Amino acid sequence: MSMCAIAGILGLNVDDVTAKQMLGSMLRRGPDGTGVYQEEICTLLHARLAIIDPLGGKQPMELKLEGEHYTLVYNGELYNTAELRRDLEKEGHEFEGHSDTEVVLHAYARWGEGCLEKLNGIFSFAVWEKKKMRLFLARDRIGVKPLFYKLHEGGLIFASEIKTILKYPSVKAELDEQGAAEIVLLGPGRTPGCGVFRGISELEPGCCGYWDAGRLNIRRYWKLLDREHTQDFSETAAYVRYLVEDAIRRQMVSDVPIGTFLSGGLDSSLISSVCARQLRQRGKRLKTFSVDYENNDRYFVPGKFQPNSDGDYIRLMAEAIDTDHSWSVLTPENLMDALEDATIARDLPGMADVDFSLLAFCRAIRRDVKVALSGECADEIFGGYPWYRDPEIRDADGFPWAQNTASRVGMLNPSLVAKTGGADYIRERYLQTLREIDILPGQSHQERRMKEMVNLNFRWFMQTLLDRKDRMSMYSGLEVRVPFCDYRIAEYLYGVPWEYKDHGGVEKGLLRHAMNGLLPDAVLWRKKSPYPKTFDPAYTRLVSGRLEKLLMEDSPLFYLVSRDGVRKLLSGDEKWPWYGQLMKGPQTIAYFLQIDFWLKHYRIDFAF
Repeated sequence: MSMCAIAGILGLNVDDVTAKQMLGSMLRRGPDGTGVYQEEICTLLHARLAIIDPLGGKQPMELKLEGEHYTLVYNGELYNTAELRRDLEKEGHEFEGHSDTEVVLHAYARWGEGCLEKLNGIFSFAVWEKKKMRLFLARDRIGVKPLFYKLHEGGLIFASEIKTILKYPSVKAELDEQGAAEIVLLGPGRTPGCGVFRGISELEPGCCGYWDAGRLNIRRYWKLLDREHTQDFSETAAYVRYLVEDAIRRQMVSDVPIGTFLSGGLDSSLISSVCARQLRQRGKRLKTFSVDYENNDRYFVPGKFQPNSDGDYIRLMAEAIDTDHSWSVLTPENLMDALEDATIARDLPGMADVDFSLLAFCRAIRRDVKVALSGECADEIFGGYPWYRDPEIRDADGFPWAQNTASRVGMLNPSLVAKTGGADYIRERYLQTLREIDILPGQSHQERRMKEMVNLNFRWFMQTLLDRKDRMSMYSGLEVRVPFCDYRIAEYLYGVPWEYKDHGGVEKGLLRHAMNGLLPDAVLWRKKSPYPKTFDPAYTRLVSGRLEKLLMEDSPLFYLVSRDGVRKLLSGDEKWPWYGQLMKGPQTIAYFLQIDFWLKHYRIDFAF
């Protein structure tokens, strides 16, 4: 198993300088070794962060079987390796090492694209079939591992990150009207499959495809499908507990030390509790990690989304499950210092200091461990966000985490409003997502809407958080696993009725009930609190001062947004958060600083 960067160039010339430059852009994700496979029309590149079988999992990995010559580049983690390996051995396959990379290669050689239905894991990979002269591309069901591509001059370029594609000599960094709309009207979210840069796309979660004879054909192999739920509440809770504990245990497999993120909230505490118990049985002690901000005790302001700070709950958990606990305490200056690196890590403007702090936090964790488990995606699947339970927001038309369409359109440079479609651009993407949802007939209005909410969050909001976690951690050479993203949990919970999920009228009531006994009651029943942000007015002064200075300059930012819109933002007169629960005034200001840095750093040309 290894977390890595992959890339490939098909049907285009690749000289040694280009291959070296593209590999150089991949080293943050894969500092432990690189590999190249090259033949006439196919070049595959790989950079590796070795986690399991450091000697046996080198890539690109080749296999000759039944007249075909397969070559694989793989970024991922397979959680049912042992079962698949046994199945393949029964079919006569022989293995040289114990890496999941080798299992994925043999699985594709045996079952072709049908192997995807058998894989339980997070991955993006490509297989070149030399005799058939075709390439297979695939991405995991949930979208934990990234994969971008560009159809270019009759060929194909793909990579784990956009920065690698941009290293190909004739690829230009350009932004057209759609890209501008994505940044200002939807950002830091983005339309599924959109890479924002002109001509660059992302292979969507649950999709695969073949590049063959100069054409790329993509299909969706997995999506959330509604199922009739026949189990009663107690049976449902028991199965949820089995699924969650099994997913966590499977994701603890590693040949290097692991740790967990611990925020004192329900999801990270559950993961930490299960991991601590498992390690204790092996005579080991779990390392846990938390982030806080200097002077947070002085400046923290309780609110609807963040009713209390995390510190007391973190200390309670670390003591209850007896972990080796570490704190990262960040200053406003630490956050500002990470702005540029966080933007480069994502290749796009992101969630402002929600990204910056995670990047700084991951750097600190990497000093102690190479692998950490984190609690992302429980809220999307179990219905934990406030907008699942607030009828006013839940039933409002549009994306529930961005009830600020008028503000966003008002930020656009006036010349761009008509070119992008303004509010219509946002609404069409919202409606398109609703059109693609699978819901059984005969459901109540509430049940239909809750399934719409799950899909909206799954396809959009969750992807922004997964992008953030993958890019900030991998930029630091840290692999982060997300047990709640086990597709079995998502599939099962999608069919569970809302009244079960909302058991007792408490957010994630089903999950809390199912996991009873694993946590102190104060943590098990604690009201949801999001990832912590700083409330320090010094941070607001820092970001505001920098954006005010930009107003005096000839910045490319003002090709996208109006100076009046920026002045209004700086005045602090915004009713709604920019995005989700955390991106309020200071974070939105920092987001526009990110856009400015991004346009300059990537030397982006405007194609409108």
